[in-house]
Amino acid sequence: MGEKPFPAWSWSVEQCLKEFNVKLDKGLSTYEAEKRRERHGWNELAKEKGKPLWRLVLEQFDDMLVKILLVAACISFILAYMHGGEFGQSGFEAYVEPFVIVLILVLNAIVGVWQETNAEKALEALKEMQCESGKVLRDGYFVPELPARELVPGDIVELRVGDKVPADMRVAALKTTTFRVEQSSLTGEAVPVLKGTDPIFLDDCELQAKENMVFAGTTVVNGSCLCIVVSTGMNTEIGKIQKQIHEASQEESDTPLKKKLDEFGSRLTTAIGLVCLIVWVINYKNFFSWDIVDGSPANIRFSFEKCTYYFKIAVALAVAAIPEGLPAVITTCLALGTRKMAQKNAIVRKLPSVETLGCTTVICSDKTGTLTTNQMSVTEFFTLGGKTTASRIFRVDGTTYDPKDGGIVDWTCYNMDANLQAMAEICAVCNDAGIYFDGRLYRATGLPTEAALKVLVEKMGVPDAKVRSKIREAQLAANYLIDSSIVKLGCCEWWMKRSKRVATLEFDRIRKSMSVIVREPTGHNRLLVKGAVESLLERTSQVQLADGSLVPVDEPCRQLLLLKLQEMSSKGLRCLGLAYKDDLGEFSDYHAESHPSHKKLLDPACYSSIESDLVFVGVIGLRDPPRDEVHKAIEDCRGAGIKVMVITGDNKCTAEAICREINLFSKSEDIRGRSLTGKEFMALSSSQQIEILSKPGGKVFSRAEPRHKQEIVRMLKEMGEIVAMTGDGVNDAPALKLADIGIAMGITGTEVAKEASDMVLADDNFSTIVSAVAEGRSIYNNMKAFIRYMISSNVGEVISIFLTAALGIPECMIPVQLLWVNLVTDGPPATALGFNPADVDIMRKPPRRSDDALINSWVLLRYLVSIDFYSLHFTSNFCMAEVMLVLACMQFSVI
Repeated sequence: MGEKPFPAWSWSVEQCLKEFNVKLDKGLSTYEAEKRRERHGWNELAKEKGKPLWRLVLEQFDDMLVKILLVAACISFILAYMHGGEFGQSGFEAYVEPFVIVLILVLNAIVGVWQETNAEKALEALKEMQCESGKVLRDGYFVPELPARELVPGDIVELRVGDKVPADMRVAALKTTTFRVEQSSLTGEAVPVLKGTDPIFLDDCELQAKENMVFAGTTVVNGSCLCIVVSTGMNTEIGKIQKQIHEASQEESDTPLKKKLDEFGSRLTTAIGLVCLIVWVINYKNFFSWDIVDGSPANIRFSFEKCTYYFKIAVALAVAAIPEGLPAVITTCLALGTRKMAQKNAIVRKLPSVETLGCTTVICSDKTGTLTTNQMSVTEFFTLGGKTTASRIFRVDGTTYDPKDGGIVDWTCYNMDANLQAMAEICAVCNDAGIYFDGRLYRATGLPTEAALKVLVEKMGVPDAKVRSKIREAQLAANYLIDSSIVKLGCCEWWMKRSKRVATLEFDRIRKSMSVIVREPTGHNRLLVKGAVESLLERTSQVQLADGSLVPVDEPCRQLLLLKLQEMSSKGLRCLGLAYKDDLGEFSDYHAESHPSHKKLLDPACYSSIESDLVFVGVIGLRDPPRDEVHKAIEDCRGAGIKVMVITGDNKCTAEAICREINLFSKSEDIRGRSLTGKEFMALSSSQQIEILSKPGGKVFSRAEPRHKQEIVRMLKEMGEIVAMTGDGVNDAPALKLADIGIAMGITGTEVAKEASDMVLADDNFSTIVSAVAEGRSIYNNMKAFIRYMISSNVGEVISIFLTAALGIPECMIPVQLLWVNLVTDGPPATALGFNPADVDIMRKPPRRSDDALINSWVLLRYLVSIDFYSLHFTSNFCMAEVMLVLACMQFSVI
């Protein structure tokens, strides 16, 4: 059922409530909910009708080579039935030939049907993302576990930490000061998004900008709120993605290899028809006889037995011309390729994808989690030095949450000065995140930015050398593990035991900061603050120098801090300011909720006044860093003639900074026209879009929605490119399905992305794709060698049979013997060619053309000339096995 769409994000909460005729404190009545369900349907994704089994089976025979074999099998069966006894055959022996052919076709069909039935699992995985129940307001009372499928537009839903969002909803009222949602799988954003209730006055804005909307399938990571259901079922964003996945599955095209084999099959059909016709024409005297009376033919007689005999020769020609062993050898070679790729962390889900990789011309890569680690880390931080006009910049190595990954460059501050101690204290204590080890890698709980701050504290150490030594020993002994899962962050633990946390002032949009009140070892309270640098500077009266002394903030000092902030932001870093306050007035002795001033902590409007007259400590720059291996992988792609395009849901500035760092763009390169948002690109005319995509060099598309990604992939395919698309989120699934080869992330990827893909990266690493492309090229070269080998052998068989028929000699081989030669004698040598190692310079060559023929006219002429001589041996007294082995050896040398 259709729903009336309207831009709820641009309407006020009151307008939305009026539109749905509902009150925020009452909700819908049960009767009204039933009426709306009749109109809008259930809140669930539609089940797309799959192809029936009989159609899937029939489609496996829609191949020219298969059709020829099928006709040959039918004719062989008829001849065996009608004339089996005439050739001295009886019982099953007469039907061996059609039985073997049909067996080959049935095995081929079984494999094809199995692959087809696995193709639509992405839609099932998408359904698993849906929420099962929710807390819904009905008839003025909250129903705690109402099935999510019963939701209708206008329902009032309460969301809390850990809840999965059951439908697309408008945030109506916050029950906590902050409310964050993890929606990276849907939008590609690297960090949880802060949500609010204020309208966004844009009728057409991207998903990332809808900060007052929550979307089905995403997860609440912080806070609680009341929401109004706006869209359900197939009208949600996840429902639209299902439609796009289904549409993409209908657009799936044949792989380059299958197109070449189909083209070859069509030509082979024509050639077989001509040869069969010629055999019949030159042997017409054998089944037509007549007497010459007065110079004219008379008493014309027709021999059906002879006609059938030459018809059987025509069948033998068809069997000889078709390399029956080719499907088995191709499957073996592709399976061998999948094994090699699995050793390089590329898990191939669909065999034909192995070959498709070899001719990839464009790689469309997601940024978060593919080019980057998807783990926030501190890259650098700065504080003031010995005076207000001097600054100290510290650079930090490491790209993961592993505390042992990298360290602070040239760190000599183990006996940290007062300024660095204040920074470490704020990072460790003004923090709600945690880190755990899942057996494979370190992961974060809570906000990624806060987890990165804790990792920084571990790299900084503690000021007490004896304590630092004990912590280090404990960490090494326990390998950072407690209870086999929780990482022991010794330095953070030390700071949190030293500075006891007694109260928290949560983050909000107005002051753009959060803070905690802690009890220092001296017995006095201190306020530790972190937040947006500009916001903190507005409330700062003093700055702390390296020696711990405090000086008033003057204009030159303020400009220096803002300049450093601008420099860090231009690198795509997310900057956090750190500050503290010792003179807390009425909160100087705060210890518990029983304190007289506790009521002020319950009112967020008081937080700004508490966080005033701050002492500024320094600035920390964080980012989701690029993987170490990506830079070389980009260079390898460039050398191999493969274009790389980055398509991400992240913001433009961050995407450009990462692309420059991985050398997709040079540091000073003008990228106008090569860096666009998804909305900007879609607003261009078709000719302008094609012009941009056709330009050489890398490109980046930021703030891209699922439909943008899908459209870019579709346009590239229409331009004749072979497209590999990478992704990990639900938003990537339609483009993964549409691409020539979809590549999903194995560690961070959603099940939806994996099921929509053709290949899964076990290590989530872009460089693995490049290695897989090299392996795909090697596999194609080997396949081309053995296909040419098998075709050359078949040409020899065709010529031999043709010559015996043309010369009137008894047939040299019957179809069953030809099948044996094609399957057994030719198969193993051809398979051996699939083990050839890759060429040394395989990634320094451009991708092969998609119209590159397997066997061109020149290659075919060489085969005909070289084979004619050896084909004559089939009419001699040599043993058939000996002759075929000689032919195989000679053809191997020709190739």
